[in-house]
Amino acid sequence: MMDCACSMGVGSMTWMMLFPALILAAVVVGGIVLVRRLWPGSATGSDGSPLRILEERYARGEIDRDEFDERREHLRL
Repeated sequence: MMDCACSMGVGSMTWMMLFPALILAAVVVGGIVLVRRLWPGSATGSDGSPLRILEERYARGEIDRDEFDERREHLRL
């Protein structure tokens, strides 16, 4: 009779080698995504377009309507 270890077959052996590699890849990708989201100044963290920043400053009352219009026109050039 065959031993139990021999009856596992090639498919089981493939999964035994592939599964740890998939886990490692998931951990690496997860780490990269986490760092990119939490890193200060990350491009993916917030919308830092100049027009968006200008709109936020106007909404907070840091600049008046005239300055907002002037800077918006300057950005469109």
